[in-house]
Amino acid sequence: MFKNKLFILIAVGMGFLMYSCGSEKARNQEESPEEQVVNVYTHRHYDVDKQLFADFTTETGIKVNVVNASADELIQKMELEGDKSPADVLITVDAGRLHRAKEKGLIKAVKSTVLEDNIPSKFRDPEGHWFGVTYRARVIVYAPDRVNETDLSTYESLIDDKWKGKLLIRSSSNIYNQSLMASLIAANGEDGAKAWAEGMVKNMAREPKGSDRDQVKAIASGIGDIAVVNTYYIGKLLNSKVEEEVTAGKAVKVFFPNQGEGRGTHINVSGAAVAKHAPNEANAVKFIEYLSGDKAQSVFAGANYEYPVKPGVKVAELLDSWGTFKSDAINLSVLGENNQAAVMLFDEVGWK
Repeated sequence: MFKNKLFILIAVGMGFLMYSCGSEKARNQEESPEEQVVNVYTHRHYDVDKQLFADFTTETGIKVNVVNASADELIQKMELEGDKSPADVLITVDAGRLHRAKEKGLIKAVKSTVLEDNIPSKFRDPEGHWFGVTYRARVIVYAPDRVNETDLSTYESLIDDKWKGKLLIRSSSNIYNQSLMASLIAANGEDGAKAWAEGMVKNMAREPKGSDRDQVKAIASGIGDIAVVNTYYIGKLLNSKVEEEVTAGKAVKVFFPNQGEGRGTHINVSGAAVAKHAPNEANAVKFIEYLSGDKAQSVFAGANYEYPVKPGVKVAELLDSWGTFKSDAINLSVLGENNQAAVMLFDEVGWK
C-alpha cells in the first residue's frame, strides 16, 4: 500500500513538473513576440499597403497585425492604452499628425543607418521620431479652357483679384490645408500667412466643403476654375471605376507652384514611427526599414500615385508625365511645429 502511494506521488510530481515546463515554454513563447509579430496602427487604408505587409511577412516570417482607424482615433487609442499599448508602429498621413504624436510622447526616437541612407533628411524627424515613406505635392489644378497657365505662378498669387469667385479649396479643419498654411508661415511669417489666408477667403467660389476630389469635380461642373489639391487624388480620379470621377480628372491640368526663384512646391508625407512602448521594437524598426527599401518604394510609387521618398526610385507614369518639380526644402517637422499658429490664423480670418 505504501509503495503504491509513493508511486502515485512520484507520478503526480513528474506530471506537474512536465506541465510546469510546458507552461513555462508557452509563456516564454508568448513573451517573445518580437521574433514573430509587429503590431501596426495605421491611418492608411490602401490595397497596396496590404500587399506590402503580406510581402514583408513572406520575406521575414514576421506577422503583421493591423489596426485601422483615423489618425485621431489611433492617437487617442495609444494615449488611453498608455504603457500597456500593444502598438509597435504608427502609420499616418501628414507631418502635422506625426508631430502631434511626438508631442504627446506616443512615439520614440530610433537610430537606423538604413533609414538614414534611404530617406533624405527633410522627409524625417531630425531626432528620429518618425520617417516619411511616401510624399505628395499640394498643387494647383485648373480648367485649361478657362485659365491660361501663364497666369499661374505661386500659392501667394492665388489672392490676386483676377481669381475672385473662381477659387476652390477645402476646409481649414483639414490637416493638408493646415500644413500648407504652416509652410507659408515658415516662408512668409505669420503676418504674411494671415494676409494670404484673408485673400484666399475673399476669392473663394463657395464656402469650403468636401474632399480634394470634390474640388476637382466642382471645376468640372463649372463652379470654379482653380483648386488646391494633393497630386495623388488626380491619379485616383483618372483611374477610377466611376465615369464621373474620370471625367473630372480629365477636366483639369496640374500646375506646380512656387518654381523658378520661388521656394518650391509644398509637399507632405505619409510617415511611420515606432511606438513609445513598442513590445516588438526590433521588428518595428525592421518593418519601417522595409517600407523605405527599393521594392516597397517602387510598389508605393506604382500603385498609389505617390512619390517615393527614396532617391532614384522610378515614379508612376502619370506623375512622370507631369514633369519634375522643385519641392520646398524645409524639414517637414516644421509643419507640425507651426500647426497651432496655422489653425489660429485660419480662425482669425474666418476660413471655415
